[in-house]
Amino acid sequence: MVKLTFLGHACWLIESEQGKIIIDPFLTGNPLAAAKPEDISVDAILVTHGHGDHLGDAIEISKRCNALIVAPFELVNFCGSKGANAHPMHIGGSREFPFGWVKLVPASHGSAYVGDDGSVVYTGNPCGFLLKTGGKLIYHAGDTGLIADMELIGRLYDVDVALLPIGDNFTMGPDDAVVAVEMIKPRVVIPMHYNTWDLIAQDPVKFCEMVKARTSSECVVVKPGESYEL
Repeated sequence: MVKLTFLGHACWLIESEQGKIIIDPFLTGNPLAAAKPEDISVDAILVTHGHGDHLGDAIEISKRCNALIVAPFELVNFCGSKGANAHPMHIGGSREFPFGWVKLVPASHGSAYVGDDGSVVYTGNPCGFLLKTGGKLIYHAGDTGLIADMELIGRLYDVDVALLPIGDNFTMGPDDAVVAVEMIKPRVVIPMHYNTWDLIAQDPVKFCEMVKARTSSECVVVKPGESYEL
């Protein structure tokens, strides 16, 4: 059994018999956060890019429970410089960890850490993750627009669950996200990265209706604090 718990925005806690993984742990400052960083105890932290609403509390969590941060090389260097336990990867690379198999895949976005003083640290290319744990394959797209690489993912991999942004403005909106579902062909798609702020307000139920009308994938709305089990 694999359990996915939505903690708000693009943050997911994934639990299987292999371990506990959190992705993009933006909890502090997240108005929809369903957990506090001090409540999180995991084996690994996957971070798609360096923006504050995705890197979030990753460094703090890593240092507190010695969780391994897995991220693109430049972002890992930044996290390591802050004292975090981190493993560098990059687009196209894969690796087997005790908690599961991870592959970094392309995302079309930006990636930089912006300090409180306005300073900007480049943190490399953004990415999405393919994560296989507990015998299930999960695709977390990260922040991305619609990209042709998604069709390749659908052709090469049998995705059990796709976690896709639908908020528009900074990422895909619902219309493009439905096209992404058509290309990826996951068994289940769950929308994320919406309604955190008015700027990315969307109706996830309407999105699921579009998915149902145009694809054979099941679409499930998971609210912050709720879980979905495979």
